[in-house]
Amino acid sequence: MERITFGVLGPVVAWDAAGGVLGLKGPRHRAVLARLITARRRVVPLAHLVEDLWEEPGPGAVGAVQTFVAALRRVLEPDRPARAPARLLVTEGPGYALRAAPDAVDAWRFEAAVGAAAKLPPTRALEQLQAALDMWRGPAYAEFVQENWARRERSRLAELRLQAVEQQAQARLALGLAAEAVPDLDAHLAEHPWREEAWRLLALALYRTGRQADALAVLRRARTILADELGLDPGPELRRLETDILTQDPRLDLPDEPMTAAARLWTRAAAAYDRTVAAGPRARLEATVGLIRNLAVTGGGGLQAALENRLAAITAAEELGDPELTARVIGAYDVPAIWTRNDDPQQAQQIVAAAERTLAALPSGGPHESARCRLLAMVALEMRGTRSARGPQAAREAEEIARRLDDPTLLAFALNGTFMQSCTRAGLAPRRDALGAELVALAVRHGLVTFEVLGHLIQVQARSALGDFRAADEHAAAADRLAERHERPLASVFTQWYRALRLAASGQTAQAEAAYRAASARLDGAGMPGVEHGLLPLAQLCLRLADGGTSAAAAAGHVDADADWGPYRPWAEAFVPLRTGRRAEARGMLRALPEPPADLMYEALCCLETAVALELGDRVALERLHTRLLPAAGELAGAGSGLVTLGPVDGWLAAITDALD
Repeated sequence: MERITFGVLGPVVAWDAAGGVLGLKGPRHRAVLARLITARRRVVPLAHLVEDLWEEPGPGAVGAVQTFVAALRRVLEPDRPARAPARLLVTEGPGYALRAAPDAVDAWRFEAAVGAAAKLPPTRALEQLQAALDMWRGPAYAEFVQENWARRERSRLAELRLQAVEQQAQARLALGLAAEAVPDLDAHLAEHPWREEAWRLLALALYRTGRQADALAVLRRARTILADELGLDPGPELRRLETDILTQDPRLDLPDEPMTAAARLWTRAAAAYDRTVAAGPRARLEATVGLIRNLAVTGGGGLQAALENRLAAITAAEELGDPELTARVIGAYDVPAIWTRNDDPQQAQQIVAAAERTLAALPSGGPHESARCRLLAMVALEMRGTRSARGPQAAREAEEIARRLDDPTLLAFALNGTFMQSCTRAGLAPRRDALGAELVALAVRHGLVTFEVLGHLIQVQARSALGDFRAADEHAAAADRLAERHERPLASVFTQWYRALRLAASGQTAQAEAAYRAASARLDGAGMPGVEHGLLPLAQLCLRLADGGTSAAAAAGHVDADADWGPYRPWAEAFVPLRTGRRAEARGMLRALPEPPADLMYEALCCLETAVALELGDRVALERLHTRLLPAAGELAGAGSGLVTLGPVDGWLAAITDALD
């Protein structure tokens, strides 16, 4: 099922997987959708929908709502076979529910991001809060301002947004960015003058920028507004702050942290660069993309910041009309990539489009071959997980150019693109193992540390798939040593997941369960949504099925349909009807499943599908799955991800053969 996302932080809208706006027809269709979103996956009885849509419902109101629902289903699930049960806008009991994933609605993502930001250090909190506030396109449920059913949710979201603005200001103050906090707080208070916390933050920000008189004036203005409009005196926090400012209490100042030699050097170098390259947009762009690249390998907030700024740098380069510059800006982001699913598929499409435009504009051959190689490698990297023929083609062309030019750095980047396109079918772990070995050898010879780490992680995955855990352990340890020495924290996220997989593969289920939970906690805030979303519940489901003794029906009892299944939701949801014996519904879901994406979870998802097909005795599905899994005979299913496993592929093939016989 194609992933649909919804927006209610502004006018109500739905987007397809490519970011295109879906046509939701008339206002009442949008009202039905919006009302179901406010229910947060719970069932809304048909009678309540009728009451919410009309002040005085006519005799045809029930039929009209049913018509609206049918029309919405055609838009949201256009490829659903006739008579197959709906999987997104479902009928349940007396009404309807929208079974959107927890991250499929912008308001839900906003709420989760703001809640998570409160537990993050100031730098990461500031980045996360800015990204969350950027989701807002206007007032929540903008076209339903007058509707009673929307009022409570609109008020709740509006309050949460105000809190996010104040949290953002607090993070800036904690980072010593008081001057940056002042304009936003001024604008915030112009619209919401009753917010005492905002008055406190603004006064503190002014004081920390050396504007003591202005800070006291702000507090006096707050007292006047609160008294005149609300009949209230300032609270204890405002009164205490006024006293502290008058006495210049040293606790109001940020503690001075000793500046290290490295920090002083960075500050001097940045200031010198600012003076020297003040008016050179081309030089600045190229320097900026270098910083963005370095940010990406730091993980967490750095990776998120890199993702946010990378496309802006490419757009700025294209606006200058210089394809050679654009090629350098796109190609400079040669950040090693280990996971075969994109963190931001929509941005990836835009980057691929820019790379293709630049390739078309660059002259062929000669001095431009290096730039063409980088652009082709980037296309291969950004098209990972898709089944487009362009990805493998671009990978082959990039590798051919790099080998012809005999450039080790280019070849390492091109091999990364080849790796990303090496999951088009099952059974390709030996090929990936050879790629990893070549990357390690190349990187060691030429001092390419980040690609050496990448090569070891690729071999952790590949040797796990081949059941060679002794070698996988050695590669994991090597990756950890390099990551610690060279400050590459993301590597240890993957090695921690590998060690949980190691426990699962050895049958230590309880220990593996705890290890998976600990590894999942490391992913929170790591800046890799393409890895994080859905991974923990998927790992838990794989753990239950790995020994072959648990049937799909038994495993279904542990599938939480409300969990964040991310991209794995269609495969997980196929288990849900088995809990209550709804075999026809499960069969419809099974037959609607697409072929898994061309990524490292291919064999794992094929085995989940196999478990359901075995339970249902679906011969057509079993024959198809036997063909898919056969090339991976002798391997451990899913272990090529370095994250999860469902046991030997041979066991699944034998079960299929027995069922077919």
